[in-house]
Amino acid sequence: MTTPWPSGVIDPHIHLWDPLTTPRATAAMARVFRPLPRIPRAMRWVAPRADREFIGHPHHVLKPYLPADHRADASEVPVATIVHIESEWQCDERREVVDETRWLSALPFGQDGAPTLGALVVHVDPRFDDAGAILDEHLDVNPLVRGVRCVAAHHPDPGVRDFADQPHLLSDPSFVKGFAAIAERGLSFDVWCFSHQLPDALTLAQEYPETTFVLDHYATPVGLLGPRGKSTGRTAQERSALLARWREDISALAALPNVVAKHSGLGMPLLGSNRSRPLDADSVAELTEHVAPLIRHVHDTFGADRTMWASNFPIDKAELSLPATLRLVTDVLGSDADLTNLVRDVARRVYRIRDEGDLT
Repeated sequence: MTTPWPSGVIDPHIHLWDPLTTPRATAAMARVFRPLPRIPRAMRWVAPRADREFIGHPHHVLKPYLPADHRADASEVPVATIVHIESEWQCDERREVVDETRWLSALPFGQDGAPTLGALVVHVDPRFDDAGAILDEHLDVNPLVRGVRCVAAHHPDPGVRDFADQPHLLSDPSFVKGFAAIAERGLSFDVWCFSHQLPDALTLAQEYPETTFVLDHYATPVGLLGPRGKSTGRTAQERSALLARWREDISALAALPNVVAKHSGLGMPLLGSNRSRPLDADSVAELTEHVAPLIRHVHDTFGADRTMWASNFPIDKAELSLPATLRLVTDVLGSDADLTNLVRDVARRVYRIRDEGDLT
C-alpha cells in the first residue's frame, strides 16, 4: 500500500560524507576498499564489536553518501528538503570543524531531483573558550546554520561505543556555562544521548528555557531489543526495567515546552536487533510491536505539534529502507498521525526552514 504523503516532505536528520576525499574516521579503510563498487556485508566482522553494534552494514560508512544518494534512497517518499546534522568531521584544530560547513555548502543540493538544503546543524563544543567564535565562523560560511549538536552519548557498559569523552557531558558545569554561546545566537540544540543520560538533558533544557532542544533517536535505549555490549539488555527483566526508566525520563523531558522530539533512529543496531537485511516499507510489521512503545510514548507525551519524523539516513540504512523509517511510525500511530506536522511543519518551524521562493 502506498501512503499519499503530503507535498514538500522535509527530512530533518540526515548525514552526508565522502570518506574518500574528506577527513572521516573511516577514511583509511574506505580508501583500501575503494575499488569495490559495494562493500560486502561480511566485512562488518573486520570491525571491532562495538563498531559493528553501532553501524551494522559497513557499506554506507565506507562509501560516499551525497545528495543524489539520499534522493535514490527516498524513492516513493517525496523529500523536497533536508536538514543536515553534523557528522563527526575529523580535525586536528577545533576551528577546522567549520570545514564541514564549507564542504556541505558546495554540494549539489536541488540539482537533478536531489533535495534542497533547508538547514544545517553544526558541531561545536560549548566547553571551548572560543565556542562563540567558531559558531560565528559557521554562520559566516552559511546562513542556513540553525542549530548545534555536540554528541553526549556515553555508556557505562565498556562494550558499547562511546561518542563523548565523559559520562555526564550535558550537565557538566563548563558545558552548561559555555552553552550560553549557543543560546545567545538563537540556535537550537540537537541532543543525542543514551537513555540513562536523559536526566542530564533535562538539566540543560531547564537551564536554557528560551532555547529549543531537539531530542534525537528516542535517546537510544541501548539493548532494548536484545543484548548489546558486554552486559546490556541480556535478559527480558533488564529490558523491561530499561523501558520503564526510559518512559519516566521521557515524560519528564516532554513536560518542558522548549523540547521537541524526532521519530528517528529505529534502524540503529544499538537498540539490539540483529537483522541480516534491511526491512522495506511493506515488511515493517515484524518490527512494529517491538518499537511501538517508543513511538507511542513519544507521541503521547510530546504531542503532534512537537514531534517530527526523520530518516537518520544513512545510519538507519543498516536495518530499514528510508520509506520504512516513515511507514513504521505511521503504522504505529495510525489515525493519530498528523502527517503534515510529522513530515513537514514541525521541522519547518523548529529549523526555521523558508518556503521556496521566500527570500526574506
